[in-house]
Amino acid sequence: MNFPYLTRFQPVLLSLFRFITGLLLFQYGVAKLFKFPVLPYFANIPPLIWTAGAIELVLGGLLMLGLFTRLSAFILSGEMAFAYFMGHMFKGETSVFLPLLNGGTAAILFCFACLYLAAAGGGSVSVDAAIGKESDAGGGAYARR
Repeated sequence: MNFPYLTRFQPVLLSLFRFITGLLLFQYGVAKLFKFPVLPYFANIPPLIWTAGAIELVLGGLLMLGLFTRLSAFILSGEMAFAYFMGHMFKGETSVFLPLLNGGTAAILFCFACLYLAAAGGGSVSVDAAIGKESDAGGGAYARR
């Protein structure tokens, strides 16, 4: 089934997807670093989780703005892959690969959402687009015309 009338909304929906992804990552950073909201599993976090929170806070904020979108999303994608393997798959005595069993569904989803944003760019409603680093073309700023 094809919905050609929806294609005109693609640049704006990409920007909305980028903003919501950044907002969700930003909230994890706030919860880890500033303990808001108070969550028991972020009460006494080790330095590695604190560093992950700082990355999520800063780069999630950049994603919300759409500034340095591709670089921020690429780094966040790698962080989420690392989070899945280190924080979910190998957290117990034995490795548990299935995300439904190890609680890593969000990490995998964030990993691939950010990987998509690294390839697609920030969309038409972003600081990158406003300063001319992104275009409305499908391939972003570096699309061949």
